Amino acid sequence: MSAIGTLVFCNDCGNLLDGSIGDPKSILTCDVCGAQCRDTSSNTVTTTSQPTDFPSALRSKRSAVQTVTAGDMKTEATIHETCPDCETTGQMRYYSVQLRSADEGSTNFFTCTHCGHKWNTNN
Repeated sequence: MSAIGTLVFCNDCGNLLDGSIGDPKSILTCDVCGAQCRDTSSNTVTTTSQPTDFPSALRSKRSAVQTVTAGDMKTEATIHETCPDCETTGQMRYYSVQLRSADEGSTNFFTCTHCGHKWNTNN
C-alpha cells in the first residue's frame, strides 16, 4: 500500500482505500483485489505556502495603481439631435436610466456637446 498524505492506495490495483486513520497497527483491505496491508498514512498533513508559490500576471500587476475617472468611462452614446437651448443641430451625448416601474419607459438624459446644456425626456 502507498500513502499520499492521508490517502492510502492499493499497490496491486491502485484503488483508493477507505478507513485510513493513520494507525500503523490497523490493517486495510482493498475492496477491489482483496490485498491487505498496514495503514501507512499520517494523522495530519500540514501545508504552508507563500504568495510567491503561485505566480501570476495579475499578482505581479497588483502594485500598479490605476485610477479611472468618470470621463474615462464612455457610458454615453451619441445621437443627432437639436439642442433646445442653443438650437444647434448636431451630436448630442445621451444615456438612458430606468427610473420608473419596469412596465413604464426609461428616462433619457441628453447633453449638448456645443453648449453643455442638459435636459431629459421620459419615454
